[in-house]
Amino acid sequence: MSSSVKETFKDVAVETRPAPAPPAPAALAAKVRTLAPTMTRSMQRVAETVASDPAGCAALTVTGLAERTGTSEATVVRTSRLLGYLGYRDLRLALAALAAQQAAGGAPAVTADIAVDDSLVDVVAKLAQEEQQCLADTAAALDVTQLEAAVAALSGARRIDVYGIGASNLVGQDLVQKLLRIGLIAHAHADPHLAVTNAVQMRTGDVALAITHSGRTTDVIEPLRVAFDHGATTIAITGRPDGEIAAYADHILTTSTARESELRPAAMSSRTSQLLVVDCLFIGVAQRTYETAAPALSASYEALAHRHSPRNNQR
Repeated sequence: MSSSVKETFKDVAVETRPAPAPPAPAALAAKVRTLAPTMTRSMQRVAETVASDPAGCAALTVTGLAERTGTSEATVVRTSRLLGYLGYRDLRLALAALAAQQAAGGAPAVTADIAVDDSLVDVVAKLAQEEQQCLADTAAALDVTQLEAAVAALSGARRIDVYGIGASNLVGQDLVQKLLRIGLIAHAHADPHLAVTNAVQMRTGDVALAITHSGRTTDVIEPLRVAFDHGATTIAITGRPDGEIAAYADHILTTSTARESELRPAAMSSRTSQLLVVDCLFIGVAQRTYETAAPALSASYEALAHRHSPRNNQR
């Protein structure tokens, strides 16, 4: 797509993007955790109720659920659509499927907060549980169609720029290091000014990838917007697919996070799910470009092999 065409249609980019498939039943709880902060209080009540009691809610009509949550039928329908379903009927079917999974022993683990007086044994157990749940939620909610499109774009890119701030920049550097080792031209930009000045040079055939959990980090949105306006294919890895970043992303990869607590901010939990998405992207690109990726990866290993040998073997 030329830069002029993208400029003309940038205001409707979100509307024209193919609608993602409804989330799988197992992803419902993750979807609720991800979107709850953006919902009204009445919609939060509906979302939290269906996630906590799928079996009970699956048996309710739209009127019954509205009465149980103290909301309206319209609120129930709006919540269903925000969660990714066409309407309450589809959400109800997903609830029934989720209830069946839980009855068969597939109930998700309960998130546990870390207390200041927890022993290190408890900390390890709780963090492991959180990380496992976060990864499972992200995998269940990840739109494979969007992932495949992002892999295709990265595989054929002339140049790849990655934008992220703070912990998200660390994830971006991880992706760039992987891509470099299979022969792709990639750069990670943490400095927002440098990111924008580099984004100005992006063209059709290039890829710009932004990582932001909140979906509203200005220092990440701005270079992605500039790259988008100049015709680059744009990808966003975010925990808020309805955030501002979506207006300038051709492809959105949604991450899930564990619940925040005083001792475990979003930057920690979001990084886990972001790294999973990054690994999925890298493996997908490596598979797609295997004939060139495999020799490049072997060459990079050989170039560093002597640095990992025992010192006495280097003499």
